[in-house]
Amino acid sequence: MPFVEPITLTDRGVRLEPLALSHEAGLAAAAADGQLWTLRVTSVPEPQDTRSYIEAALKMRDDGNRFAFAVVDDATSEVLGSTSYHDILPAVKRVEIGYTWYRKSVQRTHVNTTAKLLMMGHAFDTLGCHVVGWRTDNFNFASQQAIERLGAKKDGVIRGHALRRDGTIRDTVMYSMRAGEWPEAKAQLLSLLERRTLTQ
Repeated sequence: MPFVEPITLTDRGVRLEPLALSHEAGLAAAAADGQLWTLRVTSVPEPQDTRSYIEAALKMRDDGNRFAFAVVDDATSEVLGSTSYHDILPAVKRVEIGYTWYRKSVQRTHVNTTAKLLMMGHAFDTLGCHVVGWRTDNFNFASQQAIERLGAKKDGVIRGHALRRDGTIRDTVMYSMRAGEWPEAKAQLLSLLERRTLTQ
């Protein structure tokens, strides 16, 4: 039995459902909203590569290394982006959250906070994880700020860690949250979402 089993998570109009080949057209349209594949610090697929992107994610699911979700508008079923559990380590009950990107039109909205709240809650409360981790490019400052807003702690930087899509070598910034830190982080995220709702 895999550590992360197929599940659909829903809250505040955001639905996370297991990524499938049926999401190909929607995912390509999401990537095209802002031409996200042109950003050197992300791994968003070019439209013609969307199917192979999904197939790679499904292969990693079969191998137990990654579980990818499509992020969907629950009312319209429009695909908003994708996010994943990855580097899944059942023996120590640790997952990382990453491979995350959203169409430009929903960036800086409640979508990312809601998706992360759903994934963190499932990881800590259902899977019983001791630690949830994140990693990002040292030049992806927006991602670093978003991770820190979740309440994650910076663990450090792994220098010369991975290749970017343009062939340059990146340093990777590592973050994590322990299970004991989750209740306070959850309360803070719920407060942020409530305030956002009140101001809309």
